[in-house]
Amino acid sequence: MRKAIKWQLVISFALILLSDLLYRFWSVEGYNEAWTPDHNFGSWFDMTVQGSLSPGHWVSFNAIPTTAHTIWGVLAGMLLMNDWKPYKKIKILLITGAIGLIVGYSMNPFIPIIKHICTSSFIIVSGGWCLIGLGISYWLIDVLNFRKFPVFFAIVGMNPLFIYMFAHMGGNNFLHNIAKPFTNGLFSWSSDLTREMVLSLTVWAMLWYICYWLYKRKIFIKL
Repeated sequence: MRKAIKWQLVISFALILLSDLLYRFWSVEGYNEAWTPDHNFGSWFDMTVQGSLSPGHWVSFNAIPTTAHTIWGVLAGMLLMNDWKPYKKIKILLITGAIGLIVGYSMNPFIPIIKHICTSSFIIVSGGWCLIGLGISYWLIDVLNFRKFPVFFAIVGMNPLFIYMFAHMGGNNFLHNIAKPFTNGLFSWSSDLTREMVLSLTVWAMLWYICYWLYKRKIFIKL
């Protein structure tokens, strides 16, 4: 991260290319089907390192290609911290993000966009969307000075480590089980899809309120 920008970019794309080549040319029988769930290089890596497959077809090797996102985040932060005029920063973020979308979606017919194994097309497309989102957010909050509405999202953003761990260590299922009898009862007249959507929104609201409770008491979980 302390290297020159060109080296950060070279390393980020090298990690993406390395991952893509491993998935395409890995020759171990049973794990040489690049985009097939549980039969690809990432699955072999999990079996070798932890002795089992990860739930939901996720693979821990994702940490390698997604390092590109971290590097690009550093570069975006450096861009926002320099002395350029705001609209020049926004222009760079939006144009770079748009290029990412064009390139990533163009790759999709040859390299499918798969989040669970973080294919190269997924990394580039998701990176593009993040840069566009950052550019729009910077324009709304720092340039147009819309500060009140973003607080709604910042309440969660100030405790990302806590809410991520809470949701993935049983908290999400706990709240799901609490809310389901009420939402199913109130919306028993509706379709299954509607009930699931209401349930999801209710759980999200409960997770947000937990973060709000911490925010009001100035409790922030950090490393």
